[in-house]
Amino acid sequence: KGDRVFTLETLSGGYAEYAVAAANRVYPLSDKLDFRQGAAIGVPYFTAYRALFQKGCAKAGETVLVHGASGGVGLAACQIARACGLKVLGTAGTEEGMNMILRNGAHHAFNHRDPNYTEKIKACIGPGGVNIIIEMLSNVNLDTDLQLLSCAGRVMVVGCRGRIEINPRDTMSRESSIVGVSLFLATEEERHECATAVLDGIEAGWLKPVVGLEYPLEKVAKAHEDIICSSGARGKMVLLV
Repeated sequence: KGDRVFTLETLSGGYAEYAVAAANRVYPLSDKLDFRQGAAIGVPYFTAYRALFQKGCAKAGETVLVHGASGGVGLAACQIARACGLKVLGTAGTEEGMNMILRNGAHHAFNHRDPNYTEKIKACIGPGGVNIIIEMLSNVNLDTDLQLLSCAGRVMVVGCRGRIEINPRDTMSRESSIVGVSLFLATEEERHECATAVLDGIEAGWLKPVVGLEYPLEKVAKAHEDIICSSGARGKMVLLV
């Protein structure tokens, strides 16, 4: 009682002043972070770690492209990948978002609203291609993603809002992979691995959740509207009680 904690998921729902969570889904919140940042840790950072390492098999020295890098999961992926020795490229839809990416681990940032942004990515990475793509909007980007990959490259599908048509030959020519990512299918051992990496990152000082828009609990409907309609994410949205 009285410990500062954050949780990965609740049993009772999180849109409340009080919530119930299983003990093995609750983790200590370092004094280095405030409660707003604590609310931005669980799902984003565990998902990013799972996408990069448990499913993406990322290795130091590889190149990762984070599509939609200015959101909660995207910024987490940039911080984790940079700390683990990967070359990090990120995309965002605004100048502010691009600057935020660069402040949080990306070596290069690209505006995905620029019609020629994929050509700029190709010029940056050279003929070898990208080893891993962390994809937040696969229904828009997946077809193009497949053409940016290296041999044995892999796209990690973290987010999707619809259907898309692709050419499977693009996977054949590179022996590339498309892998879906769901944090809630992780085993207990995998969740423990995520938690260890996250807590170590907080202690080391490179894991710093970026809090974006903040809403009082009674305006949660507005928060949902803004998620769908916003011109570009800038950190993790949080509810305040």
